[in-house]
Amino acid sequence: MYDIAVVGGGPAGLSAAVQARARNKSVLLVSGDVRDNPLYRTERVDNYLGFYNRSGRELLEAFRSHADAMGVQLREGRVLNILPVGDTFYLSIGSEVEQARAVVLATGVARGRKFPGEAEYLGRGVSYCATCDGMLYRNREVVVVGRAADAPHEANYLRELGCKVTYVSAQPPEGLRPDIPFVKGNRVEIQGGRNVEAVRVDRATIPCEGVFILRSSMAPDDLMTGLELENGYIRTGRDGATAIPGVFAAGDCTGVPLQVSKAVGEGQVAGHRAAEYCDAQQREEKTEDKERM
Repeated sequence: MYDIAVVGGGPAGLSAAVQARARNKSVLLVSGDVRDNPLYRTERVDNYLGFYNRSGRELLEAFRSHADAMGVQLREGRVLNILPVGDTFYLSIGSEVEQARAVVLATGVARGRKFPGEAEYLGRGVSYCATCDGMLYRNREVVVVGRAADAPHEANYLRELGCKVTYVSAQPPEGLRPDIPFVKGNRVEIQGGRNVEAVRVDRATIPCEGVFILRSSMAPDDLMTGLELENGYIRTGRDGATAIPGVFAAGDCTGVPLQVSKAVGEGQVAGHRAAEYCDAQQREEKTEDKERM
């Protein structure tokens, strides 16, 4: 079990992870493909103190190198769900589960609303994880809705499993197997009866039994229940604490301004407070152990 799990590999998450490691906590940082991070695609950053006229990619690579040197366990993947059980948080990462004493959410802004039919058919044909559910659709028609840089890779994986895959996205994908049909479109609607039966993309209808929606980030309230939101952002105190004890948040997911300097500062505070929370939990455990003796 890790002391702290950080969800998100942007400036806020990396700052929180570095701060927690400075306090000698074990840290797992889970992040999607670095190419999905808005900072990575920013050509020039002029307003981050001490780093004038740097590309976002340069900054992000420097942040990641710092975290790696501090001993942060960096892991690429998608956190699909976080479940608190007692004093432990269980994080579903693809088809695997990790445990942590505290969590820092640094998920950035979840861009894009749910597609029509997405919520209604979740678990009845709609999935967010190819490695988790792919085998259920072997030899069956599925649609991959690509909204993340690694989505073509996931589509290729489903094809290798034996799924009959159609790939849907607004732009032609890079790295998609040539035997996977590509449908270009923006408007997506999931249709069916009891279960998924088709996906409508603009004016085309694609019959299928499964839909894999692969986004770069999930909305905070989809990750865990009990978070308080305000205008779509996570409500926190100045210490980064959320409405759930042991869960802290930092960066763009807490609201404007969406700036690197704000994200780094909030990450530092959230990482510090998460480490203090772990210390308090460990003190309580020692006290309870003594009382039992």
